[in-house]
Amino acid sequence: MHASVKLNARLVTTLALAGLSVGCGYHEAGHATSIPPDVKTIAIPMFVNHTPRYRIEQMLTAAVTRAFVEQTNFQVTHTTAGADAVLQGTVNSVETAAVTFDPSTGRATAFEIQVTAAVRLTDLHTQKVLFANPRYVFREQYQVSESAPALFEEDTPALERLSRDFARTLVTDIVENF
Repeated sequence: MHASVKLNARLVTTLALAGLSVGCGYHEAGHATSIPPDVKTIAIPMFVNHTPRYRIEQMLTAAVTRAFVEQTNFQVTHTTAGADAVLQGTVNSVETAAVTFDPSTGRATAFEIQVTAAVRLTDLHTQKVLFANPRYVFREQYQVSESAPALFEEDTPALERLSRDFARTLVTDIVENF
């Protein structure tokens, strides 16, 4: 009988610790938010492009808009008229660097593209900043083909993948307040 009491005490202790760990650091997407309940419509105007990279602001804005529509219940608009909050973005840099080289030729075989942006979500009723990250950095690698002209064709799909990852992560960060 004494062994049974010890076993029951261990079981209770284990279950109690398991119960405590379930409540620590885990929550479902969209439940831990700093966005006030009166924010129903978010304006996402075209991001500003401070780089020589053509159309990167269009790619990121479209991806962020799509992610908000797919991942949240907010109404999304491109103009602040009638919006409750505005998400503004500025693309500050787009950098490409070789990361892998062919040992026999010395030619680059893979590149990494890095985009750095500043993003800010502001409540238009109170002018309170709900989310801000002045240095949002995303990277994507891509392989280059044997022909030189294909290099320019291969970085665009990499930027499209990067834009989708950027957008999904940004929406999650905003909604979950991380």
